[in-house]
Amino acid sequence: MTGRPLALVVEDSADQMSLLGRYLDREGFEVFAAVDAESAIAVLDDIRPSVAVIDLLLPGVTGEECARLVRTRHPDCFVIVSSVLDPSEYPDADAALPKPIVGADLRRILRGLTR
Repeated sequence: MTGRPLALVVEDSADQMSLLGRYLDREGFEVFAAVDAESAIAVLDDIRPSVAVIDLLLPGVTGEECARLVRTRHPDCFVIVSSVLDPSEYPDADAALPKPIVGADLRRILRGLTR
């Protein structure tokens, strides 16, 4: 462990995963990447994320269900949902990050964390 806060990223697109990983690393986070909700859920008892960035449109278990489980198991984790869906269709979360993802938007969200 590096001593940096942990960010959980659940994203099935390799390009988006890489982009989010770079942005989060620049903001001082260690990144745990999961390509689907099932992989993220499998490790939730072993990690302590400060932030979770979860794509809503995932194969298998939905991003919405994954976000709910993250919030249940880690109530202090700041949950950010991301999607190409219209933001009006996003479930309740601490923040929304519409796609295409822009680094400045993620930076603004992360710098506004008040938990």
